[in-house]
Order: sequence, then C-alpha cells, then structure tokens
Amino acid sequence: MQSFKKYYPDEFKKLKHAGKISSQCLDLVEEKIKPGITTEEIDKICNDFLKKNKAVSAPLLYRGFPKSICTSVNHVVCHGIPSNKTLNEGDIVNVDVTSYIDGFHGDTSRTFCVGKVSVKAKNLIDITKEALQRAIKILKPGLNLGDIGHEIQSFVESNGYSVVRDFCGHGIGREFHEEPNILHYGKKGSGPKIHEGMVFTIEPMINSGKYETKLLNDGWTAVTKDKSLSAQFEHTVGITNNGYEIFTLS
Repeated sequence: MQSFKKYYPDEFKKLKHAGKISSQCLDLVEEKIKPGITTEEIDKICNDFLKKNKAVSAPLLYRGFPKSICTSVNHVVCHGIPSNKTLNEGDIVNVDVTSYIDGFHGDTSRTFCVGKVSVKAKNLIDITKEALQRAIKILKPGLNLGDIGHEIQSFVESNGYSVVRDFCGHGIGREFHEEPNILHYGKKGSGPKIHEGMVFTIEPMINSGKYETKLLNDGWTAVTKDKSLSAQFEHTVGITNNGYEIFTLS
C-alpha cells in the first residue's frame, strides 16, 4: 500500500495562504489581459504581485525554467514560456502561477479569453472548467485516485473533447511536486485511496482535437500534435475528514 504525505490543520492554513496569493494574482491578471499585451508583460505583473505579497515564484529557475509563470496560448497545452509574443483578439491563454511563501506552495491556473473569442474556443474553456469542478466535487477520504480521472475523462469525452495523457496533477505542499500523480483519465475504482491530510493539484488539460502532444525544441513548451486548441484549469485541494477544501479559490 502506498503511503502519501499527510498535512495537518496548521499546515492547511499556510497552504491556504499560499493558494490565496496565487489566486489573487490570477484575479489581477484577468483585468489586464487584452489584445496587445505580451506574455512577458503578464509574467512581470505576476512576479511583481508575488514580491509585493512577500512570496516568490516556484517555477522561476525550477529545473532551469526561465520565467516566473507559464503562459500557454491557443494550441500550447502547458509550460509555455513568457516572451515578447503579443496576444491578439480571439486568442486564449492559460496562466499558471505557483507561489511559495512560509515554506508552502500554492499552485493554480486559469484559461482566459483575449477579447472576443470563437464559440469553439469558449465551449472548450467551459467544458475544461466544468471537468475540474466535477472532479473536485467527488473528493473525500476513501475515494480511489482513478475515480478523479474517470470523472474528468467520461465528462470530457462525452462532449467530444480529449484529455491530455502526457501531463498530470501532483501532490504539493512543502515541495513543488510530491506524490501522488493525479491522472486526468482512468478507471473507476482503480488506484490507491486518498486520505485526510493529502494535498494535491487537479489540472486537466483538454484539447478540442486529439489528445497527443509534442514537446518543442525549448524543452518546455508542449503543444497539441494536431494544432487543435487546448485549455486548462487548476486548483490545489486538501482532503478533510469528510470532504475537501480548495486552497486556490478566486
């Protein structure tokens, strides 16, 4: 039987504080994302906000990652590197922020519309957000990890979209990435059971086309192989004695 790290109520408070800073950062970003802004400017806004709140960016220099946040535009699935790339009317962009403060991490992401987007893009965003919410609603001690993936996959595929297999959610707390891996696809009743005190991210990446991805030459940026649109939403959650708590609510 696998044994996963357990966090306690006083640690939940610190995790919640880190999560609040990350979610407030995304609230600020939402006001700023308009046609003409660059992903580099979004990175600066986030980095300045984290510093102002006495937090640091966990991704910055993590395994050599060069920026404070990830900005994944249109067919970029995840780990897009902020640059002088200008966002245009109709683009969609996922902004992924992880703050580190007082020894704990808060990891969250949202996909934003840049100006007016197509119905296709809006539907993808709505389905992705709903998939995350559905997965969170079933959380409680004793649930199998595979149930989380099953909930996401069955909902997403029944709506004609696909779930990325190459990336997953993860345990988080004192370390940026801890056990277990949280797959966004799976069989009901499979995998280890979750228990009170576990903390992890759920962060489904959903494509409008096929689920296959490829990695670009920069070693970070993952894109859809068929160049279809991709969206993602992410929360950090903690398992309580009778359910869950979301640490990264807006």
